[in-house]
Amino acid sequence: MTDSAPARSHLDPVGVALAAGDAWSVTLHPTAGSTNELAAANPVAGRVVVADHQVAGRGRLDRSWVTPPGTALTFSVVIDPGIPNDRWPLIPLAAGIAVSDAIASFGGVANVKWPNDVLLEDGVEPAASGRKVCGILAERVGDPARAVIGIGINVDLREDELPVPTATSLAIAGLDVARADLLGAVLAALTTHLDALREDPGVFLATFRERCSTVGREVAVLMPDGSRLEGRAVGIDDTGCLEVAVADEVHRVAAGDVVHVRPTD
Repeated sequence: MTDSAPARSHLDPVGVALAAGDAWSVTLHPTAGSTNELAAANPVAGRVVVADHQVAGRGRLDRSWVTPPGTALTFSVVIDPGIPNDRWPLIPLAAGIAVSDAIASFGGVANVKWPNDVLLEDGVEPAASGRKVCGILAERVGDPARAVIGIGINVDLREDELPVPTATSLAIAGLDVARADLLGAVLAALTTHLDALREDPGVFLATFRERCSTVGREVAVLMPDGSRLEGRAVGIDDTGCLEVAVADEVHRVAAGDVVHVRPTD
């Protein structure tokens, strides 16, 4: 950090607890490895594990996720989904919409890239082009089964601190957001969308389809077995799978790493 860079404040236990509200039991760690691992060690529904600085965060496909101290909101939530097993893939979709809603409450515009990235329109590139502001990792743990949802949001990173050119932060987009306030907004929105998922999956899916910037785009999907699928994303089915049209055939993709392919002139 340069001498002219603003000081970055620490989270405090009272502030994050007040922001989260009485429905959640919040533990704040000044420094932690992976909040998902800490939450999974004691998967009690309603528990929230927050790291002021996460040093060994995990993304999908076991990728590392690390940011400079004071620049990101990193936390994990334990929930009892209360939904059939075949609907569990919808959980990270609900988390993505919740983050999108939270960002909107502070004046930002964000969409969800299937299955679990949130893309921000920051004035540099449109959201559909891939400026990632948030990653989500949902895992099934315990018996009875609970869902641990890990969320990492780039809040105060500068351009020179971004891990990749396709990333962004709320600060780069001109949004001045306190991390504790953002935590409260995400948790409130997550409660709303999980309730919707339990009560009427059809209505929930309609909301997600409207917010998903992947549908309608040319995509390249790296499959878990290492193969690559290229085509046009044409929809999200009722189980949360991405539907990709290749020639005259539509493929259902349950898991994969999606790249939004830029159109050529």
